[in-house]
Amino acid sequence: MINNTLNVGRIEEGFVLDHIQAGRSMDIYKYLHLDKLDCCVAIIKNARSSKMGKKDIMKIECPIDFIDLDILGFIDHNITINIIKDSEIVEKKALHLPREIKNVIRCKNPRCITSIEQELDHIFVLTNPEKEVYRCKYCEEKYEGNLK
Repeated sequence: MINNTLNVGRIEEGFVLDHIQAGRSMDIYKYLHLDKLDCCVAIIKNARSSKMGKKDIMKIECPIDFIDLDILGFIDHNITINIIKDSEIVEKKALHLPREIKNVIRCKNPRCITSIEQELDHIFVLTNPEKEVYRCKYCEEKYEGNLK
């Protein structure tokens, strides 16, 4: 029998993102622009979870003001965020759907002002929290992507 344990060291300052839907960690890596930051990132994919079956976990070592947590709430508001300072968890943060997101998703309506004015921010507003519906702030086009 193979022992499937993996040790990833402690971090001094940063975040541990837990309960990420299995396979979504690379989406989070992209949306948080972690490739552009000079920080240490550990991604654990398909870890066993009694609650979820399988899950992803991310450890991100960077100053805690470097990351926009609203994006995480948009991607998956069931993620648990542990904020680390001096190698200790100082806060556990629950996520919620952000009321507004900016420049995370793009409006697909060809008649929207954002397709003409290239430098205009793409802003989507949460119009139906129960159904997790976001609409473009300018043309009210519904975002049809998959949040989960």
